[in-house]
Amino acid sequence: MTENIQFDADSIIKLFGKLDENIELIQKLLNVTVNTCEEGLKVIGDEENVSKAIVLLDNLKTLIKSGHEIDKSKIRQSVDLIKDDMPDEILNLSNDVVMVTARGAQIRCKTLGQRNYVRAIKNKTIVFGIGPAGTGKTYLAVALAVAALKANEVDKIILTRPAIEAGEKLGFLPGDLQTKVDPYLRPLYDALREMFGVDSYQRLLDRGIIEIAPLAYMRGRTLTSSFIILDEAQNTTQEQMKMFLTRLGENSKMVITGDDTQIDLPFGKSSGLEAAKILRDIDEIAICRFTDKDVVRHELVQKIVLAYEKAFKKEE
Repeated sequence: MTENIQFDADSIIKLFGKLDENIELIQKLLNVTVNTCEEGLKVIGDEENVSKAIVLLDNLKTLIKSGHEIDKSKIRQSVDLIKDDMPDEILNLSNDVVMVTARGAQIRCKTLGQRNYVRAIKNKTIVFGIGPAGTGKTYLAVALAVAALKANEVDKIILTRPAIEAGEKLGFLPGDLQTKVDPYLRPLYDALREMFGVDSYQRLLDRGIIEIAPLAYMRGRTLTSSFIILDEAQNTTQEQMKMFLTRLGENSKMVITGDDTQIDLPFGKSSGLEAAKILRDIDEIAICRFTDKDVVRHELVQKIVLAYEKAFKKEE
């Protein structure tokens, strides 16, 4: 079967991508051949695959006209939506802006899992975001915390992580405790700098409106009117998780992120992420689980996640 779709020359250039890598990926994922023609593009293949390719190209053309950049990640996610019979979500996701960074870049949900996560954070008091690396769990939580602070919904942003090291010992690192845990908090620093801008971020940090601290610093406090994010929560113990959750004060929101396949706790210690099972029936708490389809980093990350999932299933 052959079908044509109108495409102007400029849009074709943006669609094909560097060294035609985008169009080659489309051909591979949908098992079709795409060539240029007088009308724009010609799609060749069996009827079902050509129909899917036309739907994909039509949506990508709309995104290009709206100023969106097309990359391999966007193509993979769009193809997944079409295969799941949800093509309308391609444009819906692309138009769903979470917030705008200091440089004017728009942060958007890239997958359905991310959108469900964002909606849960907006509507629930406590949200668990559990899933593999590269799914945007922490980044989106920080973006929503920044948006809440800018909208005066909270007075403070508190970001924390447990000081558990992957195969290293903190005691051998130089400096005091804060200096030792700074490398573990670096991803949080970087995300906040991007969203606020370096100068605004530093002023808010100096005034105590942004607080970044190891989990041990939370003990004995009541956190009111705050947006609190606990990152790398798989490395909390159950006792630490209970301590953290019971810090919740009035007009506050908590987001707990973690990857239950990357636990660095000593052998025999149960992860604090078990709380997601314990608390799953409480209405004010949402549990959002990410899969390999939500990975938005380099496409190789998605393959790595899938490979490890298969390996763990074989061991089980």
